[in-house]
Amino acid sequence: MVADLRTAGIPAILFDGDEVRGFFGAQLGFGAESRLLVVSVLAHLANKAAEAGLNVVVAALTAGEDAREYVRKNVRNLTTGYVACSIQGCAERDPKGLYGKAMRGEIDTLIGYNSMYRPPENPDFVLDTELHSLDELAARVVATYTRIDGRA
Repeated sequence: MVADLRTAGIPAILFDGDEVRGFFGAQLGFGAESRLLVVSVLAHLANKAAEAGLNVVVAALTAGEDAREYVRKNVRNLTTGYVACSIQGCAERDPKGLYGKAMRGEIDTLIGYNSMYRPPENPDFVLDTELHSLDELAARVVATYTRIDGRA
């Protein structure tokens, strides 16, 4: 998707929550405090990249309302998206094997499986991965950013 934005002439960068989490290593858990720390780092990076003239895409799970509120208050020019996918769809696409571990009882903090998840209210766009292909969804995001960026 970010490559498609760049191809459309929109300067863009991707920040991934898993990459931020990987930076902190084992010292970072999966509790609410650790999750909020990841979100705060992503918000800071997003603002810095935007100041440099980039359109920022952040791939991160903001499961708690505290994290969503933090993002709303701290990220300038925010456009939010929700990637909709059933538990079955997530399990089928799970590259880390987390859903298998949760099903076997090896982990009990998997958001949406054995830990509560509420979809965000009123995102700017919804991407349903079970109704549309990834290429269709990427094209939709590019079209949205093109309109926002004034290139349409």
